[in-house]
Amino acid sequence: MENDSVSIVLNSELSEVPRAAARVDAFCRAWDIPGRVTYRFNLALEEALTNVISYAFSDGRRHEIVVRIEHRNGGLAATVSDDGEPFDPLAQPPPDIHATVEDRKIGGLGIHLLRSLMDSVEYRRADGRNHLTFRTHVGTSKPAGTT
Repeated sequence: MENDSVSIVLNSELSEVPRAAARVDAFCRAWDIPGRVTYRFNLALEEALTNVISYAFSDGRRHEIVVRIEHRNGGLAATVSDDGEPFDPLAQPPPDIHATVEDRKIGGLGIHLLRSLMDSVEYRRADGRNHLTFRTHVGTSKPAGTT
């Protein structure tokens, strides 16, 4: 049986995001996860990684971001872990998506998108790291090529 998880270590550079997406695509293909689920999952991961890379680090140095993808019990989960500034995106007020563009406050749309795409989103701070976990249901999947 194939591994039901994969870890990806990224540098804190936006150019790393496509590499993570490619690993998720390969992982999802190996588990025969439907393309629409893979697309939504990768969109959520891209949003999370872009926010971490763009806002979590104020020292200008390179940092490692660890992404762990798991497929278990009919679900797909990702945990994005970074050593950036403590920040709980779930504690932020939801954006007013009905306000005009001119009246909207900057920020908050990314976590709104993440919550809209995924079944659950959780945050915790542990061991000096932010851990953002999101999950979606995919049904029963088996590794490709098995019966």
